[in-house]
Amino acid sequence: MIKSTLTLVAITLGSLATITPAHAQAKIGILDMNGIFTQYHRTKDAESKLNDARAAAKTELDTRLETLKKSMEEINKLNADFEKPELSKDAKEKAARSRDEKVVEARNLDREIAEFRGTRERQLQEQFIRMRKDLIDDIMKIVTEKVKAGGYDLVLDKSGMSMGQVPVVLFSKEDMDFSSEIVELLNKDATKTAAPAKE
Repeated sequence: MIKSTLTLVAITLGSLATITPAHAQAKIGILDMNGIFTQYHRTKDAESKLNDARAAAKTELDTRLETLKKSMEEINKLNADFEKPELSKDAKEKAARSRDEKVVEARNLDREIAEFRGTRERQLQEQFIRMRKDLIDDIMKIVTEKVKAGGYDLVLDKSGMSMGQVPVVLFSKEDMDFSSEIVELLNKDATKTAAPAKE
């Protein structure tokens, strides 16, 4: 039994010895995908567009909220008028009808505002997801080309975190990181893209 166990250990160690040199030849690269994403010139353009869309939505929402505020002020004024003792029965009925109409309008406006807010938030979220996907697709295209051209066997993202919130890459030599090359390739046409916008 002991002899067979020793034989099995010897075979396993022999197998590992033959595998190790192949793994020693593996070319491993490191990227900081978060840094690449941030430094990509199209990311800034996308953020600017998204911020403009958010600002436009906020302006529209503020306009609607201001309308609702004025409507509430009118309701409060009609309530105050309704309480005046000098008003005749007909005038009170007229004031009550006007107030009730304004209350219905205010409720409808409040519902529209809630729907508008929900719709705009969803649209902005969808826009963000689309833009992010497009940018990541651009980055991955360049990364894939560089990985193939460089003959890399494995590339890790050092900005990634594990489930335990520990960096996936705990240590790597600086010369293994080729993030700056990817950023340079991504941004090589930045001046060409930016030039027409100045005209």
